[in-house]
Amino acid sequence: MKEPSIYPIGLTMINGIGDVLGRQLLQTLGDAEAVFTEKTHVLEKIPGIGKTLAAEIKRPEVLQRAEKELAFIEKNKISCYFLPEADYPFRLRECPDAPLLIYFKGKTDLNARRIISVVGTRKTTDYGRGLTEKLIAGLAESIPELLIVSGLAYGIDIAAHRSALKHQLPTLGILAHGLDRIYPSAHRETAIEMLEHGGLLVDFPSGTNPDKPNFIRRNRIIAGLADATVVVESADRGGSLITAEIAFSYGRDVFAFPGRTSDVHSQGCNRIIRQNKAGLITCAADLILSLCWDVQAATDAPPTPPLPQQPPLLFTENDEESRQILTVLQEKKEMHINQLAAELNLPVYKLSGILFELEMNGQVKAIPGSTYKLK
Repeated sequence: MKEPSIYPIGLTMINGIGDVLGRQLLQTLGDAEAVFTEKTHVLEKIPGIGKTLAAEIKRPEVLQRAEKELAFIEKNKISCYFLPEADYPFRLRECPDAPLLIYFKGKTDLNARRIISVVGTRKTTDYGRGLTEKLIAGLAESIPELLIVSGLAYGIDIAAHRSALKHQLPTLGILAHGLDRIYPSAHRETAIEMLEHGGLLVDFPSGTNPDKPNFIRRNRIIAGLADATVVVESADRGGSLITAEIAFSYGRDVFAFPGRTSDVHSQGCNRIIRQNKAGLITCAADLILSLCWDVQAATDAPPTPPLPQQPPLLFTENDEESRQILTVLQEKKEMHINQLAAELNLPVYKLSGILFELEMNGQVKAIPGSTYKLK
């Protein structure tokens, strides 16, 4: 990996320049340094930039913040992976809204031969925790080098990380804040252990708080880094389903454990199975067989019955962006999610979350091939 530079870091700190527009700047100008050294009148003519963003690029505070971040990176021995460089995780690079820069601390291969993401509700039950443990135990028996990815959150996430550590699998936590803190603090001990047997990865600089929108944004990394995403337990709404939707939009495999039709915490899993957005699995052997991995499959016992449920997590839609989506779909009849993202200049991870809410509200319908239309 190359030594980190202030220019890639600075590119991610320009107000109004996200991953998609940042990628366009790199394609137009060649590299991150050229973004800052190019003349203002040239920047203004680049599609999507104009006078306002050109002025933001030229603000001296941008590179000053980048220099401060570089000092933090070097002091804490954090690795940086920049999208155009060869060592950037190849699975993540394939995603249309891949982060321009990611920060990683730990000891694992981000290009491991086999990677799966395991996600689910924060308010998990014994049923969900038991499934997580049996899944990872079975996978560890057959694939001892498998990398387990999750979000270090309460519930299924932390159960997946701890099960991976227990069974000596590397595990990677994708965080919704900078690497200068651990949230939730209750998982600090596990996070420290993961630094020796996996690691922590973010696309946020130090000083970033774990604000709600950041959790949805980080979900695209959980989905994009892995060969497949497994939803263990989920209510009808929740962050894990957004991760599954994003993985589905990327063309990645999605799997889910079914539950009884009366179980609140299985409604989300049952629905994405019913919609053919997720394959049904009951154990590690099912997952291995579905992915056509040539390994010795493990045999798991049938899952135990679920316990009583708790209310689902809810997310609030963005009214203005929802209106724009509905307007475009009314005009175009139906659109692939990537075309819709380009039309609205929205990153796929954010669009997936809004589409999910619209689908739940009965306003849009997902059809095969990551395509959406009005219901």
